[in-house]
Amino acid sequence: MKYVFIILVVILFLFVLSLWNEKQLAKKRKAQLKKEWGQIPEEEYTSEKFDSLKEFYRSIQEDRYDVDDITWNDLDVDDIYMLMNNTQSSIGEEYLYALLRKPCLSKTELEERNRLIHFFNHKEEQRIALQTAIKSVGKLQQISVYQYINRLDEQKSQSNLPHYFMAFGLLLSVGLIFVNPAYGGICTLIFAVNNIIQYYKRKAEIDKYLTVVAYILRLLDSIGDIEKLNIEEISQYTDTLRKDKAVFKPFIRGAAILTSRSVSGNLLDTFVDYLRMLFHLDLIKFNSMITIFKKNREVLNRIFINVGLLDSMVAVASFREMLPYYCEPELTKGGRPFLSVTDLYHPLLSNPVPNSISETDSVLITGSNASGKSTFIKTMAINAILSQTIFTSISRKYRASYFIVFSSMALRDNIFSNESYYIVEIKSLKRILDHINPEIPILCFIDEVLRGTNTLERIAASSRILASLAQKNALVFAATHDIELTHILEEHYRNYHFQERIADNQILFDYQLHSGRAVSKNAIKLLGVLGYSRKIIDEAEQAAEEFMRVGEWSKIQ
Repeated sequence: MKYVFIILVVILFLFVLSLWNEKQLAKKRKAQLKKEWGQIPEEEYTSEKFDSLKEFYRSIQEDRYDVDDITWNDLDVDDIYMLMNNTQSSIGEEYLYALLRKPCLSKTELEERNRLIHFFNHKEEQRIALQTAIKSVGKLQQISVYQYINRLDEQKSQSNLPHYFMAFGLLLSVGLIFVNPAYGGICTLIFAVNNIIQYYKRKAEIDKYLTVVAYILRLLDSIGDIEKLNIEEISQYTDTLRKDKAVFKPFIRGAAILTSRSVSGNLLDTFVDYLRMLFHLDLIKFNSMITIFKKNREVLNRIFINVGLLDSMVAVASFREMLPYYCEPELTKGGRPFLSVTDLYHPLLSNPVPNSISETDSVLITGSNASGKSTFIKTMAINAILSQTIFTSISRKYRASYFIVFSSMALRDNIFSNESYYIVEIKSLKRILDHINPEIPILCFIDEVLRGTNTLERIAASSRILASLAQKNALVFAATHDIELTHILEEHYRNYHFQERIADNQILFDYQLHSGRAVSKNAIKLLGVLGYSRKIIDEAEQAAEEFMRVGEWSKIQ
């Protein structure tokens, strides 16, 4: 009786201490959420982490309208995502990733996203309360919640009889200590060691599933916390979540013993962990829960989507807060494709130079290396995607058609399929041509078209490809060094350029977009800036002048 009393006192102490710890942690979480608002999120990313982030998107991927892998990589959208990912849960970050891959063509849907973003930007108290509720769900590393939710069908329910036998045997051994301490102690030790070995053996087989089940339990708990907030502006989501949670009442009942419901952990959780190891409490409960999961997978997916939307929209609101300025885009359907943007800038640059452009025609951009051509067209593409996903343009004004966005820019040889750079290029361009349709115009961005082949064939082929794109339901922005293209395509493309000047033996760029084709000829002069011999520079200038005069290159003697 004395031992029982001591155990009860210890449990009570741990319980009280746990409650105190939770209150302290809640204060710290609130302070941390305030500190993180409008700041670049501190997250660690690995290739495995990004693989897990993609799982939800892969389940809803649609090749016709989505931002494909080539475009995503060309524009470094992973970096934009990392700048934006101030989500509090794995569900939120998986949902946010999928959302950025799927430009929206619905005004109603974009306006609803904007309504939520606007609310979270202006109602700090409610936002922090919601973030706190979602933060209790937490993030998993290198595990996709969506993937494992939908892989639970693969798990077969196993008999709990072996677990019951081991747990009951341990209890009998403990009881035997009071009758025969020596014999009871030996039996207790044997059962305890065996139970722990068998526990970890089975747990290793289902560990990721147990982790996700524990995550789902925290998710269901958080729905109750979100309900209690009684936030009218998100009531349509709260109502749906409440109804969906009710389906899982049998699942939740008795599930507290499965695993920790707290992402932070405490002393009571540590104590309960030992009980799980010795008596297999979580394994027994897991086996009984599989059937409920299988019957209600679609409901769980709906919960995933609703919580993911709320969490990701809070992250977008934080992203807006960190921007020097932004605007809500004006998007239209029908008519001739157009794009008009004022003071556009790139979100990843520390000191960006804003640019503006307004066009209904396709555009050729010329200029020297490092003058700003590639950065400008990347910025245009990123803004088009952000405008149709998070209803945010990183500019002072953005007006455009709804577009499907494609690019062909940062391509490489594919050594694994034995494809040359040129083959990779023409395949990339062909995929854009293949996606052109009469319904939704394509906005495409091309950097140095067909650079992987000789000058003669490059100009002949690239001019025809670009002309073909411009004559269809597409708006093209192409950067090129080939001034010849600006003449060949002047009936189909407007000309713009970036320029530089050389002063005091330095290259000076203004990074401003100018109308017309590039006229400066500084490429050879740049050799001098970088220390090339005067002989090389003089001979190169003479050869260029001769070619311009007679149209042929002379042999070097």
